[in-house]
Amino acid sequence: MKLITKTLFILLFSVSITAQVSSNLELTDIFNMEYVSDPQISPDGSKIIYVRNFKDIMTDRNLSNLWMVNYDGSQNRPLTTGNQNDYYPRWSHDGKKIIFKSNQTDDKMKLYLMWMDTKEIAPLTNTPKAPGAVSWSNDDRYLAFTMFVPESEESIVKLPAKPEGAKWNTPPTYIDKLNYRGDGQGYIKGGHDQIFTLSIDGGTPKQLTFKKFDHGAPVWAKNDRTLYFSANFNPDEAFEPANSEVYALDIATAKVSPLTSRYGPDGSPTVSPDGKMIAYTGNDDKLQGYQITNLYVMNTDGSNSKLLSGDFDRDIGNAQWANDGKGLYFQFDTEGATKIGHITLDGKVTTLVDGLGGLSLGRPYNAGDFTVSSNSKFAYTLGNTEHPSDLGVADKKGSKRLTFVNDDLFSFRDLGKTEEIWWESSYDQQKIQGWVVTPPNFDPNKKYPFILEIHGGPFTSYGSVYSAEIQAYAAAGYVVLYSNPRGSTSYGAEFGNLIHHDYPNHDYEDLMSGVDAVIEKGYVDTDNLFVTGGSGGGVLTAWIVGKTDRFKAAVVAKPVINWTSFVLYADGAAFFSKYWFGKKPWEDPENYFRRSPLMYVANVTTPTMLLTGEEDYRTPIAESEQFYTALKLEGVETAMVRIPGAGHGIANRPSNLVAKIASVLAWFEKYKDAE
Repeated sequence: MKLITKTLFILLFSVSITAQVSSNLELTDIFNMEYVSDPQISPDGSKIIYVRNFKDIMTDRNLSNLWMVNYDGSQNRPLTTGNQNDYYPRWSHDGKKIIFKSNQTDDKMKLYLMWMDTKEIAPLTNTPKAPGAVSWSNDDRYLAFTMFVPESEESIVKLPAKPEGAKWNTPPTYIDKLNYRGDGQGYIKGGHDQIFTLSIDGGTPKQLTFKKFDHGAPVWAKNDRTLYFSANFNPDEAFEPANSEVYALDIATAKVSPLTSRYGPDGSPTVSPDGKMIAYTGNDDKLQGYQITNLYVMNTDGSNSKLLSGDFDRDIGNAQWANDGKGLYFQFDTEGATKIGHITLDGKVTTLVDGLGGLSLGRPYNAGDFTVSSNSKFAYTLGNTEHPSDLGVADKKGSKRLTFVNDDLFSFRDLGKTEEIWWESSYDQQKIQGWVVTPPNFDPNKKYPFILEIHGGPFTSYGSVYSAEIQAYAAAGYVVLYSNPRGSTSYGAEFGNLIHHDYPNHDYEDLMSGVDAVIEKGYVDTDNLFVTGGSGGGVLTAWIVGKTDRFKAAVVAKPVINWTSFVLYADGAAFFSKYWFGKKPWEDPENYFRRSPLMYVANVTTPTMLLTGEEDYRTPIAESEQFYTALKLEGVETAMVRIPGAGHGIANRPSNLVAKIASVLAWFEKYKDAE
């Protein structure tokens, strides 16, 4: 008996010691990474419900449950459990109920009601299509939501009747719309998002709108007699994709009245606490590639519209009224950081909370979310370079982190360290921001291979946030630079529009100057430089290998190679031709080709891999196929990786993200000099 006890103790002790030995991240660790999203604070600020996102390695699915925690961090417990998708929790105004979406019963997405005292739940919908954006009436008796309503589309192609028992091919698909397919949607079926109301007692949703246009998220007037929403009812809306207005919908009569009328996008209406004003976002459309999203207020009848954020050179997002009605809270990105701000009705802006982020698990994009209670307490996604988003809270006394959903994994995995860096572009001395990630157990006296990783968009921004992809490269022994070259958002309108009708071009010098700045630190092996990027970053990667041979190998992910072909079959032809070029391809062919990486293919000597999802309709795989074939014809070492079933957002399944990273590393390892 003593011998057994001693043996068991030794075994347990050895297991404990082994568990404490840390190592670098492995690609399968991506299946174990979790993150918090959509934090919804209760009206009284006492509790937060949030979505806890996780993955199932056996079924290769992204899953989620709802959790609830007290504002002080106590009683952090699941509200739902199971390998399913529970998300979109929304509190009733009295704080006694929530609605949420779930496929927990039969894999069919439904809207559910939960009573918070008993945690009982009941499905409210059993519709063929899932509800979209949902909002509570002020008396908590009704819900308003959008839902897709199919519409039949007749084909002019009429086939003769086939003989009984004959097996013919599926009838031909007849298409006569400009926008006939969308990334993540496939070929678009006939129909539109319409507005419905539904009693919380359940029953049949009542359809209120019938125009053959998509209707935006509805919000209730204070008296619950009117719904406000945004929509683009322009008869040529396919050709005017950014010309939406805010509308009022009278619930009793179903009459729809416009409240705004200018040329440009107006949307995201939200009603003031006293019910007298509406705040909304938009801009006067100048047909620029990047335009600041401003914040406005107007009376509920559409009169006395006023620009609040004219002196604030950053995009306004997620605007929410303060309970006193004297201003609004909002989130914004600035210099690669996402923050919560407050703006008064006379336009004075104050920054309140830092550190939002962590919602982009793959690449280090700025992405965060927050909600605010009636007593000005905040719940937000807290993220930095060391972890994906957790739950954070803040009030006048300060801020606090409430969850640590990845501490189990990161307790035995070493991460690369991230350092912010600034440099001047060799082209015009513009100040450019970037981040250098060094491998775990980094020794500055050694030389490391180097990867330049470039963001997409191009009108987006990277930030001081966690990235599984970047960390995987660091774990493989690479120093990684990611940055925000000209055209990136979060630096104001002027910086964003430095690439207006001129992309790609001098963002090349921005990136090369960044590479030089990291090399100057002394720990980069200049014989082992590599470059990769996706979407807009794929464009720039293909552009770079046509301009220089300093990189040992490149991976061009989901790129545009030929702007003429891209504009004509991407899922936004009217937008891209009008805003990114100003003219159609046949009106300005020289400019289209001058800005196409295909023009410089004869200069390429760098071994180059192409990587794209086979169902990508944003930068369709034919773009990659063009470059692949052109490089082959030029005798350049090249390969193509096609991700089955993946759209533009390749990581729609966890294994796709793993496959992308593994492909990039395999290509670079093939050409890296032996140590």
